[in-house]
Amino acid sequence: MSTSEIPGTPDTPDTPDTGTTTRHVRLRVDIVLEIDGPAELTAAAEGRIDSDEFMPAEEREHARAAVREDPSEALAYLVEPFDLVRDLPGVELVQAAWSSEEVDYDPDAMEWELDEEDGDGEDD
Repeated sequence: MSTSEIPGTPDTPDTPDTGTTTRHVRLRVDIVLEIDGPAELTAAAEGRIDSDEFMPAEEREHARAAVREDPSEALAYLVEPFDLVRDLPGVELVQAAWSSEEVDYDPDAMEWELDEEDGDGEDD
């Protein structure tokens, strides 16, 4: 499993004081993807890794090897939660964490019902 994080931003927003209280909201999104083009996915992830000017060479080689071995690693390099909220008015991304892992998927199993709460109480 691979996990990436965007560090938190300062506690004080850059917006003017409007007299309202800032609220923090956790938005959980579960997405199940079928990878039908693993070579294309891997190539895209390698392109992202190669274009990352801040990644040290040793880390770059490790990342390239990881995405070649596991499509879920490739997804972790390509998915960017900031893109989901970038243009939303009145919203500032404070922190994000995401992971990707291969799972056994059965669309008829109750555990895959999207309108049901999983009820595990786990806090990610």
